[in-house]
This record gives sequence, C-alpha cells and structure tokens, in this order.
Amino acid sequence: MNETKQGFVQLHLSVLLAGFTGLFGRLITLNEVDIVWYRMLFTTCILLVFTGLPRITRRKFLQLCGCGALLGFHWILFYGSIKASNVSIGVICFSLIGFFTAIFEPMIFKRRFSWVELSFALITVAGVLCIFSLDARYRYGIAIGIVSSAVCALYAICNKKASLGVRSRTVLMYQMMGGLVAVSIIAPLYLLIFPSSQPVLIIPEGSNLWFMLCHALFCTVAMYILQIMALKRLSAFTVNLTYNLEPCYTIILAFIIFGEGREINFSFYVGICLILLSVILQTMKVYYGKNGFLLSR
Repeated sequence: MNETKQGFVQLHLSVLLAGFTGLFGRLITLNEVDIVWYRMLFTTCILLVFTGLPRITRRKFLQLCGCGALLGFHWILFYGSIKASNVSIGVICFSLIGFFTAIFEPMIFKRRFSWVELSFALITVAGVLCIFSLDARYRYGIAIGIVSSAVCALYAICNKKASLGVRSRTVLMYQMMGGLVAVSIIAPLYLLIFPSSQPVLIIPEGSNLWFMLCHALFCTVAMYILQIMALKRLSAFTVNLTYNLEPCYTIILAFIIFGEGREINFSFYVGICLILLSVILQTMKVYYGKNGFLLSR
C-alpha cells in the first residue's frame, strides 16, 4: 500500500471515530468547559501510561503546546455549539473547516491560493447554507460553531508543521498537556463571556464518568493519532475537507439515538449531498493528481 492510500485509510478511520464525538457531547451532561477539561486530563493520563515523557526540543514542545491550546479552545466552542443548539447543527458547522483552511493554509505557508480547493470548499458552504435554511432558529449555536470551525482549521494547519519529525503519540500527549493548561487559564474568561446554566468544575460520576473515559480513549487517543499520521501523508486541506464526512456519520446516529430527524426537509438532503460531493472531488484530485491523471494546482 503506497503512502497516499495508507494516508486515506488512516484519515477515514479517524473520521469514523470522530463521528461519535458530537454524540458524547450530548450524552455527557456536564458543562462544555468540564467536558473539555476532563477529556484532556483523561487523555493525558492514558498517554502517559503508554508513552512516558519522551524528550523533544524546547521549541517543538512549545509548538505542540500551542497547538493543544488551539485544540482545547476549538473543543470548548464545539461543545458549546451543541449545547446551544443540537448535535446536528454543531457538527454541520464543523463542515466549514475546509473553507477556512483553503483561506488560512496559503497565508500561513506562503503559497499561492488554490482556486480549485476554494471552489471545493465553496460547494461545502453551499451545502451548509441549504441545511441552515431548516435550522435558522439556532443562530446562537450556529455562530459559535462557525468560530469553532475556524479555530480548528488553524489547529490542523499549525499541527501539520509542529508534528513533523515527532511520533504521533508524543505529539498528542504534549498537545493534551498544553491544552489542559490553556483550558484551565481561559475557562474563567469563557464562562464570563458565556455564562453557564449548569454547574461547573464538578467531578464526573456514573454514566458521565464512563462516557468521558470512552470519549478520551476512542474519540481522542485513537482518533487523533490516526489524524496526525494522515497529516504526514496528506495536505491539511485534504484532511480538513474529508472531515466534512463527520457530520454525515454523526447526523445519522443522532437521528437514530436522539430523534433529531423529525423536522428535516428536502433542502437538508441537498446540503448533505453537496458536502459529500466536495469530499469526493478533493479525494479524486489528490489521489489521481499524484499519478498525473487529474487537476494540478
């Protein structure tokens, strides 16, 4: 299996695991700050058992911690979007990550804008707009979700550069450690701007504890290791755009488990089809383009 195929296998496995993330955000009844704080704490503990504290340069350590801070902020906003609306809206907003990546990546890596990538991302935007025609009443949750996707795009782009030359487990562990510190610092400011109606900083127990442990092990450790491995073989834009499939997996599960599909209409299905189309086109571009069969930048 060549590196491109291997990268796509790792990528789609991570997307499949990511599809359960939004469900845990609904199943866990804690505040979004608590969910993120405990998710990073449990993940750090799990990784410490398997990796210890590998040595890396001070610069690389700071870069990875910075990426972890972006990731923690993205998670807080992502779960906040779900709490303010529902699972479907939260994960659909995440689809805009491809659009933001198409803009941010050329700026950060100082390369020319790809009009092909931007056109694929705009197809996703069109799909999201179709879906939002159904759920316009969730504007507050949608606004938080859009900011969340922009922060996540920055995380993925920075992570691609910061993780070079470092083992995937090591990357994730130091990001979780950095994110845990960052979330502890920004939590009071976040709660001041977005007051919570739920208790904050409580110890999870019962079903919340088991959901948090599963969330940390499968939807964090396994998912992000696969994602980091894929980023070493594929572009950040390809990874982020493929993650547009996450809403499809999550929405189907949310329809089944939470009954969120009672009010869907034709525009919703059109939107989902457009999102799928953008992913398929980018996958074909990357895979066949490397072999000289399709578009080049």
